[in-house]
Amino acid sequence: MENYTMEGRTYRYYGQEAPLYPFGYGLSYTTFRYRDLVLSPPVLPICANLSVSVVLENTGLRDSEEVVQLYLRWEQSSVPVPRWQLVAFRRVAVLAGQETKLSFQVLAEQRAVWVQDWRLEPGTFTLFAGGQQPGQKTRAPSEVLSARFGVTGTARPLRGC
Repeated sequence: MENYTMEGRTYRYYGQEAPLYPFGYGLSYTTFRYRDLVLSPPVLPICANLSVSVVLENTGLRDSEEVVQLYLRWEQSSVPVPRWQLVAFRRVAVLAGQETKLSFQVLAEQRAVWVQDWRLEPGTFTLFAGGQQPGQKTRAPSEVLSARFGVTGTARPLRGC
């Protein structure tokens, strides 16, 4: 095999074509609402980690669990990257009518791209938080919130942080 590119060979690199059953696909016995997605800081140095918080509310009549998923999208990159990449997830039990605030850390290494070595690049990124992949079409409603953040500095190898 001479061509090791993942383009067209895995769902992460299919371009605009959606997979038949995206990650997080499924139904629930209740409904959830996401709100107050906060990224801190909104602009961070190239080697810094990102703090994320989001509020999850069970708006249904039954106690249930939700798998909260965070996805990262590079707005511009020097090399091909996935449309979005899963960077964190957590299964959370929420009682009917209750809410909980969740906190996550997105590590600098999760923004690294492969350019003969793992590298961190400055630029603009979008973070998605919800109960499913961004853009997923399902019969059960599930919100996916998004917020942008910036990374400043000069590109460098990940091991240089």
